[in-house]
Amino acid sequence: MERYHSRLKYYFILLFVASLLTSCGISKSLQDKPDLSAYNIAVPERIVISDTVFTAGNNFLTKNEYGLWELYVEGDPLERGIATGLLTQELMQQQEAVFLDKVEEIVPSKGKQAFLRKFLAWFNRKMYLHIPEEYKAEIYGLSQFSSQKYNHIAPPYLRLLYLHGAHDIGHALQDLALVGCSSFAVWGDKTPDGKLLIGRNFDFYAGDDFAQEKIVAFVNPSEGYKFMSVTWGGMIGVVSGMNDQGLTVTMNAGKSKIPLVAKTPISIVTREILQYAATIEEAVEIAKTKEVFVSESIFIGSAADGRAALIEMAPSGFGVYEVPNSSQLICSNHFQSDTFAQDKRNLKQIEESHSQYRFERMKELIGEQEVLVPKDAVFILRNKEGLDDLPIGFGNEKALNQLLAHHGIVFKPSELKVWVSTHPYQLGEFVAYDLNEVFKNREGRPALTSVSEKKLTIAEDSFASTKDFRNYEAYRLLEREIEAAIENKNTVSASQLVKLQNLNPNYWKAYYLAGMYYLQNNYKAAALKAFEKAITLEITTVPDREKVEKERKKLRRKLKK
Repeated sequence: MERYHSRLKYYFILLFVASLLTSCGISKSLQDKPDLSAYNIAVPERIVISDTVFTAGNNFLTKNEYGLWELYVEGDPLERGIATGLLTQELMQQQEAVFLDKVEEIVPSKGKQAFLRKFLAWFNRKMYLHIPEEYKAEIYGLSQFSSQKYNHIAPPYLRLLYLHGAHDIGHALQDLALVGCSSFAVWGDKTPDGKLLIGRNFDFYAGDDFAQEKIVAFVNPSEGYKFMSVTWGGMIGVVSGMNDQGLTVTMNAGKSKIPLVAKTPISIVTREILQYAATIEEAVEIAKTKEVFVSESIFIGSAADGRAALIEMAPSGFGVYEVPNSSQLICSNHFQSDTFAQDKRNLKQIEESHSQYRFERMKELIGEQEVLVPKDAVFILRNKEGLDDLPIGFGNEKALNQLLAHHGIVFKPSELKVWVSTHPYQLGEFVAYDLNEVFKNREGRPALTSVSEKKLTIAEDSFASTKDFRNYEAYRLLEREIEAAIENKNTVSASQLVKLQNLNPNYWKAYYLAGMYYLQNNYKAAALKAFEKAITLEITTVPDREKVEKERKKLRRKLKK
């Protein structure tokens, strides 16, 4: 959190300098509206069947027994936006509140919030030039159902436009612990039928409430391919999805410098790929035309090609990574193509972050199986241990399952089948969908019940019913309390610090926080003991390990005097 505040301070300084240098260029972006003249502006009637079933023409929104919302929309861009907004307005407004209230929690000062609003207008001043008119029209239709509560930040259309770049900003400000995704694909001799199988965890964290109301969206556009994606209210971009040609897209953050101006949000790039590409080559051609403002790996799976590939995009370069002599592809949060082989930020990411560790863990787990089927992919996504099955503490970012994911997902592109995780994290059931069935005979048939394939459901992880899991959930709450107490210099009892460690005994951070509290209160011997224990455990990153080691060495010197 300290590093986040320092970066936020940098932004405020940057804003001040920018305001001195640029007084024009913002007004055009604030006034920009998409051209809607070619689209149908009619708003269908929303019919409320129950509090979990809604229809609007052929479009529908239902909630299945596992807690996933299932959304189907069709038509031209404006029709899709209007239908999505009309059906999901409560979910969209709730999600916007969760996200923006989190921002206000991080930046409580009204003065700083005012600066932040000005910064958003300045930072996003060119975004409208980089988003296709089709998607601006869809976002505009969606925005007609936005809450009025946050109009002080920006008008609804601009606000939703800005929020499509929030994922990218989360990547740039990685100190927020927003991202740490893991993806893999196997085919050929690694699957029983030789066909492609893909698994991925989307570890985008913006508070527990953010992942509560997941939407599985099925989109039948007037142009392009039909597709599905896992999303949330107010989001038309794609973070995980598959189209009816068996092409899949997922996103993995790379190491980015703090960007100076927003361009194309990555989720809009992946949305266009999903809607208009059927092969890896077509996906690459679309990606080449885009300018982005953060570094990102786009993981592409293709039933037509029978394999997967990585499109690696950054403001400074573009690369494609394939594995011609292998039947597996693994991706965490660093680049692998020749383009970025000598990139200093990428090399630092490999050396200092938890990306390479998770990469090796995926490789290890895939290697343990002769062939993989969807259940095996889910098993890997749910894995909580470190290399060689080492217990590294629940919630450790070196684990594939960091117990904070928005969702896990598995694709079988050749069969157009997909499995989506349910709450909590990746531990709930993985619900199956068959795109052949979802999109079949949809004309005049809004679904009133779930469109999932119940017989293909993958069961809940037994860990979700254990005492260890309950202890972890209690640990997370207590961890926040102790972090707040340290920040505000409040008192914490010794029993609470012991409890923190007992709830998650293999996690280095429990001991580090205890050590920091003791140090703050001048209990040097107790602090040293806590740091000594922390250093024996699997610490997440090199900077974190150096931080613990620095405090430990200082205390050793002081206690020797």
